[in-house]
Amino acid sequence: MPTTIQVSEATKRLIGTFGTKEDTYETILVRMYDLAVKEQLREFLLSSENTITLDTAIERARKKWRR
Repeated sequence: MPTTIQVSEATKRLIGTFGTKEDTYETILVRMYDLAVKEQLREFLLSSENTITLDTAIERARKKWRR
């Protein structure tokens, strides 16, 4: 069931620049959503937050598994 969202004319024009004459706003917004999800996943996978260097990991492993 379609719904209505209110956006300014300027925002409507900006959204329209992501599509072609054949695209509906629905199509454009779904495409933008898909791109945003992919970007969030990419940022998550490539994030260096809570990571350590390979050298640090090897050093920790050697300390933990000494013979």
